[in-house]
Amino acid sequence: MPVESQKVKFATQADPQILGALRGMAQAEGRQLQALIDEALREYVERKQGSAPRRHVLSALDESLLQYDDLYRKLAK
Repeated sequence: MPVESQKVKFATQADPQILGALRGMAQAEGRQLQALIDEALREYVERKQGSAPRRHVLSALDESLLQYDDLYRKLAK
């Protein structure tokens, strides 16, 4: 995870249902709402700029490689 940089405070508005869902996710994950918003904004910017693969995709790839490494090696032959 990247090193925390200085935060800039800003104000915005959100759909109450979306905000409620985010708050529920934060609580369920034991995280602060701000952490989820930072993550969502970071992933949005990365996706729009096409600068980096999404973290959940890389995580799924890593898990798949660990689980099916032997199979992938056999298929590659």
